Amino acid sequence: MACTAETLAAALRAAAAVIAEHRAELVDLDRAIGDADHGENMDRGFTAIVSALDTATPETPAAVVKLAATTLISKVGGAAGPLYGTAFLRASVKLGDAAEVDGPLLVEALRAALEGVQARGKAVGGDATMVDALIPAVSAAEEASGADVAAILAAAADAADKGAESTVDLVARKGRASYLGERAKGHMDPGARSTALLLRAFAEAAR
Repeated sequence: MACTAETLAAALRAAAAVIAEHRAELVDLDRAIGDADHGENMDRGFTAIVSALDTATPETPAAVVKLAATTLISKVGGAAGPLYGTAFLRASVKLGDAAEVDGPLLVEALRAALEGVQARGKAVGGDATMVDALIPAVSAAEEASGADVAAILAAAADAADKGAESTVDLVARKGRASYLGERAKGHMDPGARSTALLLRAFAEAAR
């Protein structure tokens, strides 16, 4: 099954509901190693995406994803807005004029999103950031690229969950958590957790 603009809009609405449900968890994760604003910022951003979609659903998948990107960049503070905004923006460019997103195009968009995050945030695997969820997610998606969209997203979400868990044992080298040094160990990175939550929401919506 391929994704249309309508199904992508529905997936973003589902993601907004998941972020709202986990807002307090993300706040708590960020309080341990950051400034406790990640849950609030993400909830504000995805609520704004839903409001924008309520006004009008863009006609192409790329336009839906670009709407999400520009909304996150303008509404979300901290590091999350620019990083997630860049991820969605790069993905939208990769989607181009396609009326539907099939498996191979989805994988290309996920790869572009990862590259955008790394270009913006300069993080690599092992830095204890959202990249530690995204790198394995994209690798899993690429391995599953012959499957349908739902299966690709499920594989990506499974890998992102494990990647987010891996940040518990890492010493953060980027962001506010890096100021804590060894004391950041034992805490999951909130950006990695929100990345895993979003991919799981997209996978469930695609089913």
